[in-house]
Amino acid sequence: MNKSTYMQEIRSRIEGVEIGSVFVASDFADITETKRISEYLARLSADNTVKCVMRGVYYKPEYSALLDEYIAPDPDAVANAIARNYGWSIIPCGDTALNLLGLSTQVPAVWSYVSDGPYKQYAYDNTTIQYKHTTNKEISKISLKTALVIQALKTLGKNNIRSETVEKIRTEISSDERKAMLTEAQYATAWIYEVIKTICR
Repeated sequence: MNKSTYMQEIRSRIEGVEIGSVFVASDFADITETKRISEYLARLSADNTVKCVMRGVYYKPEYSALLDEYIAPDPDAVANAIARNYGWSIIPCGDTALNLLGLSTQVPAVWSYVSDGPYKQYAYDNTTIQYKHTTNKEISKISLKTALVIQALKTLGKNNIRSETVEKIRTEISSDERKAMLTEAQYATAWIYEVIKTICR
């Protein structure tokens, strides 16, 4: 396969995904070697097929005629792309978990994640993404939704769980997710598991 074919295959894949999708070189590792992919992504950014978020991270941009500028990518998508590039497993925590579950409308000042990777922090534009290393059993070998609920409850604290909190979380999880959550959360802190049982009733 020649260079122009590699380039076209990468461009075609990008054209086939949703606007706002975030990419790293490893997402195209099945096409060619990483060094070439990075070169192709840099060339695609020159014609605004993609835009660079930070070194090695790109997204498929959406232009707002109203704002007369490109809309910034979703920080959660950027955080997941960075983690994907390094092979880290991550779970939103703190205010990030509350925001993603709809328990807070406030945009986090720092987008925070617990991770099985090292402690790292990245900044671009006015956004900061932070990864905190953990070996916590509450995030390993469980689904994203279960881990997200556990982290949200930990952030709120035992004495701040209200009936409306339970109802809001309940609306965010499907019946299949509830079944999985009851099994997966068994080894979480006792009070958290009691709240989860209430949510899943």
